[in-house]
Amino acid sequence: MLIHVVDAFADRPFTGNPAAVCVLERDRDDAWKQAVAREMNLSETAFLRSEGAGWRLRWFTPAVEVDLCGHATLASAHVLWQTGRLAVDEAARFETRSGRLEAVRDGATIVMDFPSEPPVEASPPVGLIEALRVQPLAVTRNRFDFMVEVENEAAVRAAAPDFGRLREIDVRGVIVTSPAADGDYDFVSRFFAPRAGVDEDPVTGSAHCCLAPYWAAKLGRTELRGYQASARGGEVGVTMAGDRVHLRGRAVSVLRGELVCETS
Repeated sequence: MLIHVVDAFADRPFTGNPAAVCVLERDRDDAWKQAVAREMNLSETAFLRSEGAGWRLRWFTPAVEVDLCGHATLASAHVLWQTGRLAVDEAARFETRSGRLEAVRDGATIVMDFPSEPPVEASPPVGLIEALRVQPLAVTRNRFDFMVEVENEAAVRAAAPDFGRLREIDVRGVIVTSPAADGDYDFVSRFFAPRAGVDEDPVTGSAHCCLAPYWAAKLGRTELRGYQASARGGEVGVTMAGDRVHLRGRAVSVLRGELVCETS
């Protein structure tokens, strides 16, 4: 079977967030999926299988299965269109652990319909701020992650967490965010998830399901542009639509290989 590597939230190779995508002709057990994800050693490996009028989609980090992933969903839709499994004007419909997700093409951009995951004010767990090594202005959380707002973009970019200590916090990941200094963007962020096997994720679609409602409320606008300021970097456009968030980004195929292992 073929396995694809796609740079998501990227308009050129070797930027954005790479995801592996494996289209299954038959289902494989979870241990096999986890082993493939560990072998690929990317922040996410997506497994797709045709199901009814859509596709069953699951996401695995090198360490665990996750409930929601944006960049590997974008990569999966890209692969379905690139390989002709879907017509370019046909929506990609995915059944996932977070319900039905859809993606459509808008020129060179892919628009994904995701659940909004707004944060609420929260007390930071013991050790969180010390592990992040930042000065917080606000601490919030949703069902997946903690989010820490800091003073400015320089503070976001300078963050250098203690990943060993951060791994001890019982949460999927931690978002650090601030208003953007560059007028091209509205907010910036970084995402750390060592407990899920990913010290720093390059560009995190699911984190923007939290960032979008947070900054939409603070800035009084429903359409925003975010930049995830990792070493690879990537832009995520967000639009609030009631209890949903539309995430916008591009994708670039960088590798297609044959997975030859026979165990399942």
